[in-house]
Amino acid sequence: MTIQFEVVRNPSPMPAAQRAAVLENPVFGQHRTDHQVICVWEKDKGWTSARVEPYGPITMDPAAAVLHYGQEIFEGIKAYRHDDGTIWTFRPLENARRLQRSAVRMALPEVPEELFIESLRQLIAVDGDWVPEPVNEKTLYIRPFEIAAEDFLGVRAAHRAEYRVIASPVGPYFTGGLKPVSIWVALDSARAGKHGTGEAKTGGNYAASLMAQNEGYEQGCSQVMFLDAETATYIEELGGMNLFFVYKDGHVVTPSLDGTILRGITRMSVIQLIKDRGIHIEERKFTLDEMRAGINGADIVEVFACGTAAVITPVGQFKSREETIGSADAQPGELTASLREELTGIQYGRVQDRHGWMTQLA
Repeated sequence: MTIQFEVVRNPSPMPAAQRAAVLENPVFGQHRTDHQVICVWEKDKGWTSARVEPYGPITMDPAAAVLHYGQEIFEGIKAYRHDDGTIWTFRPLENARRLQRSAVRMALPEVPEELFIESLRQLIAVDGDWVPEPVNEKTLYIRPFEIAAEDFLGVRAAHRAEYRVIASPVGPYFTGGLKPVSIWVALDSARAGKHGTGEAKTGGNYAASLMAQNEGYEQGCSQVMFLDAETATYIEELGGMNLFFVYKDGHVVTPSLDGTILRGITRMSVIQLIKDRGIHIEERKFTLDEMRAGINGADIVEVFACGTAAVITPVGQFKSREETIGSADAQPGELTASLREELTGIQYGRVQDRHGWMTQLA
């Protein structure tokens, strides 16, 4: 498909000196760039318009379908400035395809792959100065999202939708460096059930994680781990990341995707990098009991989580109201640190991109 973007530049962008101050020490999600992308879909017309315009509030009717029936999906992707000044992103086709799968599950129109990638290019064309220099893992975090925008009170799929893209300069998600984090194990809360929306990147899944997340914060934990909704036996994922377990014999286990776990793009990439090293990796159902026995018996020697925001983060302890598994003195494992260095090296253009994962935006 071919859609021409109308571009209306912000007449009052953030002054360069103020922007430079923001980029010096960006806080995750605190500041947004000067522009946003907006594309409109109508049931009888398809994708009808695309534009770049100044960043600002969304004006909507109180009866807008997204406010009442939760038709909303989103993605998270980053723009990386390389040492030569060019700007790149990581595996955008996978983000586009995952957004399409989420759209199907949430009865929203699918954003064509070429429109998704062009929307990233269009935003970077006007806001490229917001991509930080490649130091201290600073990037521009890009948030594409789609909402049901029809003014209608009735339980059916909306006949009008909007796809938007906004962006925020960010530093490391966890500011303590490569330091193991503690994870709260949710024993009374499930993220998503079988045949539900677990595989879709939709806001409701994250809303469902917040109660347990708050409990975890109160116990000094950075993330929450969910078990399967049916039996509370199998480990699924964290509130925003996937998990990997490294055994002392070298092999790695990660919970399998059974329709209730988000198909993480970082997860997919880490699996490939592990295979590239000739390391055996198993994607299978993995129980809390297995994890407990493996860590307590020293058969599991490393645990790490991964996701777009945090990249790869070592895990030290798992806590619940019943027990603590792992050591407060845990150190980042060798494989964890090595994979993180390789992945970030590819993203910043300092390690060979053997799989063609990077796409230039500017």
